[in-house]
Amino acid sequence: MAAGIGSRISRHLNGQPKCCVRIGDIELIRYTVELLNKKAITDIAIVTGYSESFIVDSLKGLEYKSYKNNFYDVTNSIASTWFAQDFLEDNDDYIIMNGDVFIEEKVVDLLLKEETSPLFLSDSSRIEDADYKFQWKNNKLVKFGKELSVEETTGEYVGIAKINKNDISFMKKRLNELISEQKHNYWWEDIFYRSLDQKNVFIKDINGLFWAEVDYIEDYERIKIYLERDK
Repeated sequence: MAAGIGSRISRHLNGQPKCCVRIGDIELIRYTVELLNKKAITDIAIVTGYSESFIVDSLKGLEYKSYKNNFYDVTNSIASTWFAQDFLEDNDDYIIMNGDVFIEEKVVDLLLKEETSPLFLSDSSRIEDADYKFQWKNNKLVKFGKELSVEETTGEYVGIAKINKNDISFMKKRLNELISEQKHNYWWEDIFYRSLDQKNVFIKDINGLFWAEVDYIEDYERIKIYLERDK
């Protein structure tokens, strides 16, 4: 998912999308695609919108399918998912992630081993500073949202999920229902958040693994420090 503007850090980006910040010698989105390719994940779709040309330039020489949300400034990621829904087929499993999230290699290894679905990644080490908050019990999502109190929060949502092939038909059905209801401002994850009465959402805690979402300049600095330490 790489269609958004990223208003909180935009003044530092000179018009480029958050996913195009430099991570070492390459852009974040290129780092991510190359990491997935390294793990034999080569069937990749990217949904663009804001400043698409930066993303195209960043990914030169790499293979991927491209979809575009031309309404990125008035919709959210559920609309991006709707535009890319033809990519989702019920004969394969999918990792869905926000383009502005940096992850270390072990996060992909963990995801590939997991069989439960839908599976959302969360970090129990981030409570007080959490942005989008989860409460889970027995590894199942109970509450979600930015407004959860510290006492209610079990961890922060990482911005990555794994959806197995058996859940794709349900996902696309709910996607189209919500779009028909004009819920264009929803996140794609709301497909599952707002279906908890029908289907469990499973949580995998990645406490101890490194990840960062590039929302603020401080997040970017954390990534640079991690990369220096990991050399």
